[in-house]
Amino acid sequence: MLNKLSGIVIALFGLALLYMGGKLLLVGGSAFYAVIAIGVLATAVLLLLNKRSALTLYALLMWVTLIWIITEVGFDKWQWIPRGDLFGVIGVWLALPWTVSRLSPAERKFHPFLGSTVIVMIALVIGLCFYDPVPQQGTITNERSNSDVSGAGDDWVAYGGNDNGQRFSTLKQITKDNVSNLEVAWTYHTGDLRQDSDASEYTFEATPLKVNGLLYICTPHNEVHALDPETGAVKWKYEPPHDGSYLWQHQTCRGVSYYDGSNSAANNNSAQPVLCRKRIFNASVNAHLVALDADTGQVCSDFGHNGSIDLHDNLGTLRPHALMETSAPLVAGNLVIVGSSVMDNGYNQGNPSGVIRAYDAQSGRLVWNFDPANPDQTQPIAADAIYPQDTPLAWATLSADVKNGLVYVPFGNASPDEVGTHRDETSTAEQFRDNLVALDLQTGRFKWRFQSSHHDLWDRDNPSQPSLLDIDYQGSRQPALILPTKTGNLFVLNRLTGKPIYPVNEVNVSTESPVTGEKYSPTQPVSALNFIPQPITEKSMWGITPFDQISCRIDFRQLRYDGNPWTPPTEQGSLIFPGNIGVFNWGSVAVDPQRQLLIAAPVRLAYKYNLIKRSAQTENSRLFSKDGQPFWNENFQGEYAIHIQQFASDLGIPCIAPPWGRMVGVDLKTGKTEWLRRIGTTKNLKTTFLPGRFPIGFPMGMVAHGGPLVTAGDLVFHGATADNYFRAYDSTTGQLLWQTELQAGVQATPSTFVGKDGKQYVVVAAGGHGSLGTKLGDTLVAFRLK
Repeated sequence: MLNKLSGIVIALFGLALLYMGGKLLLVGGSAFYAVIAIGVLATAVLLLLNKRSALTLYALLMWVTLIWIITEVGFDKWQWIPRGDLFGVIGVWLALPWTVSRLSPAERKFHPFLGSTVIVMIALVIGLCFYDPVPQQGTITNERSNSDVSGAGDDWVAYGGNDNGQRFSTLKQITKDNVSNLEVAWTYHTGDLRQDSDASEYTFEATPLKVNGLLYICTPHNEVHALDPETGAVKWKYEPPHDGSYLWQHQTCRGVSYYDGSNSAANNNSAQPVLCRKRIFNASVNAHLVALDADTGQVCSDFGHNGSIDLHDNLGTLRPHALMETSAPLVAGNLVIVGSSVMDNGYNQGNPSGVIRAYDAQSGRLVWNFDPANPDQTQPIAADAIYPQDTPLAWATLSADVKNGLVYVPFGNASPDEVGTHRDETSTAEQFRDNLVALDLQTGRFKWRFQSSHHDLWDRDNPSQPSLLDIDYQGSRQPALILPTKTGNLFVLNRLTGKPIYPVNEVNVSTESPVTGEKYSPTQPVSALNFIPQPITEKSMWGITPFDQISCRIDFRQLRYDGNPWTPPTEQGSLIFPGNIGVFNWGSVAVDPQRQLLIAAPVRLAYKYNLIKRSAQTENSRLFSKDGQPFWNENFQGEYAIHIQQFASDLGIPCIAPPWGRMVGVDLKTGKTEWLRRIGTTKNLKTTFLPGRFPIGFPMGMVAHGGPLVTAGDLVFHGATADNYFRAYDSTTGQLLWQTELQAGVQATPSTFVGKDGKQYVVVAAGGHGSLGTKLGDTLVAFRLK
């Protein structure tokens, strides 16, 4: 009876496999599953007939499956899972004594062929647990030169440590030899938690500043908190009215900025009393630039209009929630400089200007503006004038080379991102789409530009703060700038001229037009230093069972994919790899200028893009997915709406095999990647196939949304992965040295400083991420040595 029941179960498995394998075969996919399904069905029939030959046949099927697995994916244990897990379970069941004895009671309870096959397979799987083909072992041998003091020191005075965006600290009290002795110094809860009316992408991503003897953070509801750096005790809070809305596309604050005007000549010569000589600037999600007294938290009433500048000024009539600020403003000299973020793909036209504005940090007076539509007119706009709309914008944090008087603006796309039929390629503004632009710091005058993506149809914004350092490349020392991109390029440019230091090649891409009127660039730039993911094939598909893997294979076969990141979006559906989250995003990279090394956490995720044709009757209609959720890329009044979704199985698991997140160490003197490792585990993942969160931490390599911190103690501190862990690595080899689990997702970049007690602290926000699905929280955690 037991064997008959086993036969029925195996028959059902075989029928399902034949059905799915047949569908795959019909779309031109692998024949393996359809063929092996026939063998599984034959095994089931023999079991139902109580034939001991069923065991011999199934042993043969297991060997055929093993050979096929090795042929497809080699010895990557994670890719063995969907190909062999259910087959292995069935094999183990059939090899058990009670199955064997019931088929042939007169013989022993061990089937020599099947039993030995199962033993070999188990031994192989156990062996694979100690082997991983992905990590690249190596050592960055560059010696430390203490002559470069461009990094952050005892304080962390700006979002990236200072205005050069390095995310590097010269502190070395915490080293790879003692980092295992880190303990929690204090924990602070902001009390600012997501409300039902808030945006779905509600994120506490702040990098704390430590300056002026205090620690400063901001929250998604635009609060600013000042804490005692050694204890976490609150010194003051700025709490504006909460005006969160589910209509915000991004509700976040990544950091505040600090200005010290104590020694300003203008202040010292002023006949009027100067308020707030030291200031904290916060660019709020509702697009206001607010100045606060750094000592007290009081609004600086002499700045702008009673302490605030409405960044909607001179932008014309805007739709509600169309304009946002998500990044820390740049304070350089006596200027505070801001870009902006807008609602992507909401409307075809009438989107806010991407103007860059520089204000006097004391008075709030507009000093200059760089408008992509009128780049030569940098003098302040007239009070009643309007910046032209629908121009490229820069939502990432800017960088500055104060010594050479330059500010660097990473312009991105203009909405809508994935449809270019309406673009005027001859317009002035179009020349700044996806360009890194260098401007004169004092006047805003254009200096040079470098385009990172041509005719962007994929949301390939420049999302990262550029990193500035000097490098010795091929025997020549040059003032460099590193621009991370969503495509995976790391463009290394001379920051004074914009000319590439590392070679940049234009590669040919497809211009076959699936959309009438679309103009495709025939080439795209590729840097010699890049982490553009290798092209995927049907063999790259993944899952946790054969069935969701087959489903991904079928999906892959039905989507357009040109084998590169520049596959055009189509109505039928295109596979875009990497997708709009990018290889690099707002977390940017970290560079150690003293050793000339770079640390980065490139992401590997694919997305499906579908263009949805609109008509005159539907141009203002809301669109909904199959599960009733509204689209966020509706492009009202446009020719096409855009549906973007992660390329995932019905279980919500990425269709491409892990790792989805890695960490790399690059020697910038040579451009060589010296080491590479998986980062993050599956623990705490939100799944659709289990209640709650996944309890086991398999080290597959998870998506990392947030940046690294590198120190002169030869350490990398990094959270960002989707498992709530905060970790420390050896920057020389990439070895994991220390980790601790926090209360929520760590989608933020850490900072480090020295307290009044003389101890080095490392502090990070653990607030989760609404879109990634990590656990939300309101926690700031500081660590120091025991």
